[in-house]
Amino acid sequence: MHVAQTKDTLSDIYLASLKIRNTVFVKEQGVPLALEVDENEALAVHFVLYDDQNQSVATLRFLPIDAKTMKLQRMAVPKDYRGHGCGRILIEGAEAFAKAHHIEKITLGAQLTAQDFYQKLGYQAEGEVFLDADMPHIKMTKTL
Repeated sequence: MHVAQTKDTLSDIYLASLKIRNTVFVKEQGVPLALEVDENEALAVHFVLYDDQNQSVATLRFLPIDAKTMKLQRMAVPKDYRGHGCGRILIEGAEAFAKAHHIEKITLGAQLTAQDFYQKLGYQAEGEVFLDADMPHIKMTKTL
């Protein structure tokens, strides 16, 4: 498996990311497309995990908050690939990218169903539960 990243919204990597996000967020979870694809697409770094057959199996994006902080967003793994470590591998690859670019902190809004997943990777919950796309989330952070 390998992780690829891009800021190019015309690239094959970005298009693979959108395909996964559409499958998971729009089709599976019912998030409106207008909320899922937003004005921050061109500002973000998009990551895709590819398996050994070069199939895209997971995605996320990092949105810069400031010079030292990134926000992890749009983390998605299709049902067929969940429970196989794809999310962990992708996040570890994205965190390596962040460290190489002198990022010190990553924040995210985790769906409550994914809170334990992120905690196992070192993210800590902060604050109160909030709604995003009508789903309960919790803010989480990790210092690199």
